[in-house]
Amino acid sequence: MGKLTNKVAVVTGGAKGLGQAIAEAFANEGALVIACDMGELTYTHKNVVGYHLNVTDVQGIQTFFDEVVAKYGKIDILVNNAGITKDAMTRKMTDDQWNAVIDVNLKGVFNMTRLIGPLMETNGYGSIINISSVVGVFGNIGQANYAATKAGVIGLTMTWAKEFARKGANVRVNAIAPGYIMTDILKTVPQDLLDGFAKLTMLGRLGQPHEIANVALFLASDDASYITGQTLNVNGGMRL
Repeated sequence: MGKLTNKVAVVTGGAKGLGQAIAEAFANEGALVIACDMGELTYTHKNVVGYHLNVTDVQGIQTFFDEVVAKYGKIDILVNNAGITKDAMTRKMTDDQWNAVIDVNLKGVFNMTRLIGPLMETNGYGSIINISSVVGVFGNIGQANYAATKAGVIGLTMTWAKEFARKGANVRVNAIAPGYIMTDILKTVPQDLLDGFAKLTMLGRLGQPHEIANVALFLASDDASYITGQTLNVNGGMRL
């Protein structure tokens, strides 16, 4: 028996990177995982099903939600991981750059949770995990839009932890704020910059996707049965 046996999990941004690591970790522990993404899955797993979904498409999310509930009757776990960056200094940031990041990283989280959270409340059980960022905690030059969304996700986390449990439902809502993690995006960054990021951490290295996935697995499972409304900083002791 795995830690998530018989659970149905939805992971947005699940085609690769952190989403892939989380989806595979959940699937390895017995969950049926629906990995939602704009792109095709870059991996295969017998317990992972891909679903083409844009988290800014309200009607598409409603259709997805209706299909999942009709087929499985429940969603036990939601990981709001989908996110984008469009970096620029504030004085140069365009409306399009600002709006695109807000729409995906913040409104997309709301779009998914406003359907799935109440379902969990009705069913009396659920775990919602929002992926924030070290940038949402400390801020970062050239990422005003991204920082705003990731800080907003922390606010949503604390609010939903109160809302969805207020009638006694065992619905937990937590956030993870990763530091710099070696996903495909960072693999395009020059090594000298990566070395600089590593030096900002107390552990002297960058993180790996499985290290975030392990924390998500903990929060999704009954091992974290008394943890809600929290943001776990998983950043190697980063000092910005």
